[in-house]
Amino acid sequence: MIVVTGAAGFIGSAFIAKLNAEGLTDILAVDAADAPGREPNLANKRIRGFEDKSAFINQITSDKLSRGIEAIVHMGACSATTERNVEYLRQNNIEYTRELARYCLSNQIRFIYASSAATYGDGAHGYSDDERTIDALKPLNPYGDSKQIFDLWARDNGLLNSIAGLKFFNVYGPYEYYEGVMASIAWKAFNTIKATGSFSLFKSYHPKYKDGEQMRDFVYVKDCCDVMWWLLKNPSVNGLYNVGSGRARSWNDLLAAVFKAMELPENIKYIEMPESLRNQYQYFTEAPMSKLRSAGYTKPMSSLEEGVSNYIRQHLLSSDKHW
Repeated sequence: MIVVTGAAGFIGSAFIAKLNAEGLTDILAVDAADAPGREPNLANKRIRGFEDKSAFINQITSDKLSRGIEAIVHMGACSATTERNVEYLRQNNIEYTRELARYCLSNQIRFIYASSAATYGDGAHGYSDDERTIDALKPLNPYGDSKQIFDLWARDNGLLNSIAGLKFFNVYGPYEYYEGVMASIAWKAFNTIKATGSFSLFKSYHPKYKDGEQMRDFVYVKDCCDVMWWLLKNPSVNGLYNVGSGRARSWNDLLAAVFKAMELPENIKYIEMPESLRNQYQYFTEAPMSKLRSAGYTKPMSSLEEGVSNYIRQHLLSSDKHW
């Protein structure tokens, strides 16, 4: 049996779709039982059952969990970069993950967990996923801090020799619809363009970048799931790994891909960025992927155009959705 936490969330539900596509159905889905609006993410998924996240961790800590678990893929956490409740983040993103990691190591269970590219902060210290150098990283918000704290704890206690942590960059794709403000620009742009025919991006306040030319590493969720599936099948591969496309692209590039997939003329507007964001805005992110490649992962990542086209045409515009 494979346990997927955050199973009703974005990456968690996408990974269950990937497992189903690979023929696996012996899956325990774990999430908050009262999470509003996420029910469709588990609809039509083939799973053994569902467990509330609090009940699940209680079984872990009391060692009452049924045996037969092969792996725990831990995508469950507070993923809001705007969350300011440090105690809530400590309990959900740090302590919960520690309990799962300890349990897996004590019972020879594969453990794969979600770290985050938010640990890199403004990128001043680069984007290297070499765990020997992560001490210098300075996240920009409490969410990033919570992910960094766990990564450091895992490294300093020797756990990264036996577990795999994934630093996801700007992920977009199916099953993100409920995320609201945290949803990708691809999702927001599709819906706004569908309603109005145009989309607005923030102006640039950096002399190196023109409006809309700020750059991100956009990665399709299906590529993320391919990486996770590979790690599941290769339990000897452990440590921290970036998960991105490996190539930074501009917001203008992203919008151009959305308009093209929707077969509509480009209509991009530029608006003022709120002053509260200007001092902490990232103008460039890019995931070095050499560590994952050196570990043996060979499947190419989707280009921005390929990923956006697949997302929009196969999922957002299609009534015949399939993985």
